[in-house]
Amino acid sequence: MLLELFNLSGKRALVTGSSQGIGLALARGLAGAGAHVVLNGRNQARLDAARASFTDTDRITTRAFDVTDETAVGMAIGAIEAEEGAIDILVNNTGIQIRKPLEEFDTEAWHRLIGTNLTSVFYVSRAVVQNMIARRRGKIINICSVNSEAARYSIAPYTATKGALKNLTRGMCVDWARHNIQVNGLGPGYFDTELTRALVENAEFTAWLKNRTPAQRWGNVKELEGAVVFLASAASDFVNGHVLYVDGGMLASL
Repeated sequence: MLLELFNLSGKRALVTGSSQGIGLALARGLAGAGAHVVLNGRNQARLDAARASFTDTDRITTRAFDVTDETAVGMAIGAIEAEEGAIDILVNNTGIQIRKPLEEFDTEAWHRLIGTNLTSVFYVSRAVVQNMIARRRGKIINICSVNSEAARYSIAPYTATKGALKNLTRGMCVDWARHNIQVNGLGPGYFDTELTRALVENAEFTAWLKNRTPAQRWGNVKELEGAVVFLASAASDFVNGHVLYVDGGMLASL
């Protein structure tokens, strides 16, 4: 049956930065399709609260580690594979935003953005893909952004990290597709989350967003679930090096 292509039963997914917001929504979507999901973040208490929010907690585990720490990443991935089983699906979701005009941006903030939004994806993907190559199967989904394609005032360094992540996704595809590994990006538009709450409550910004987006509204994080399940499932076995934008039509509109 066609719907079986989207069934993730028996698969294990690691979702980085999944104690809240978009990461948690992606984890819910994967779990809803049958996957065992490993939640990740740096704060164990937040991870425990996130896990408790699932209806079926038997298929939800947590791993607290810092994805920007190369040594910690290697140890954590090794422990998951040894203690829980194969990581079939990796979702690189961890990311931060720092808003400031580029001429005022300090070097420490620049390196923090690069380390969190880009280098962490390299660390985690490199650790996970070793076993995917050995098994000759795997799905890697990098969470990009509409800012992988377009800039906005005061977020130039963030835009740089997301543009680089789009091309890192393509590079991973070219290197790893021969091992039956699919690497794709998921590019959210503007979504109502804990991290965007100040913008959601800013009447001027929300008015700009509605005018700029053909759908004329903020996205709901549940609207990302179908896209991540597609990219994680057999339904996308010949989709590789692609970024799927879920943005209410923003990038289609001038």
